[in-house]
Amino acid sequence: MNEIMFWLQPLTAAFTGWFTTWIAFYMLFHPRKPVKILGMTLQGIFPKRQQVFAAKLGGVVGKELLHFDEIVGQIKDPEALALVMPGIEKHIDIFLNEKLKDKLPVISMFMGQGTMVKIKESLIEEINVMLPEVIAQYADNLSNKINIEKIVTDKVKNFSSDKLEEILLAVMKKEFRFIELIGGFFGLLIGLIQMLLALI
Repeated sequence: MNEIMFWLQPLTAAFTGWFTTWIAFYMLFHPRKPVKILGMTLQGIFPKRQQVFAAKLGGVVGKELLHFDEIVGQIKDPEALALVMPGIEKHIDIFLNEKLKDKLPVISMFMGQGTMVKIKESLIEEINVMLPEVIAQYADNLSNKINIEKIVTDKVKNFSSDKLEEILLAVMKKEFRFIELIGGFFGLLIGLIQMLLALI
């Protein structure tokens, strides 16, 4: 019996290394609620520290990863504004050719196609000048109302533990598996070393 246990040492150590690593990862998320065992209170690290994790993540995203000034810069970008103009031009065409007759029938009777084209050109020219100013003002007002750090913090705080685990595992599942295998490998290595030392 002792001889069998002796030769099983590497496998036992490998299993122990893998299992302890697996338990460590499992306890990142479980138990979800505090559980008392032998006078000790156990709870998964993420459920226990979710509020702190949410605040830290909100701070990193709001201060380091996503500045509202960058978003405003994208909104104000002339190329982005140019993409809006075809839609505006289409609405002007519909207004001048269709809606104007209903809203101002008398005036529309005296407006020829040439006049319509001139009005459209003038409107487009005015909008090209006005739009960047309006968008800039809107974006500046928005920056005073939107707090990215608070939005991220509140979202993460309100995640269920299941959702948080799902998100983290979606990103880290392969890495967790790899570390579990590393734990098993080092367990096997230690078991072999113990066996060799015993033989010596």
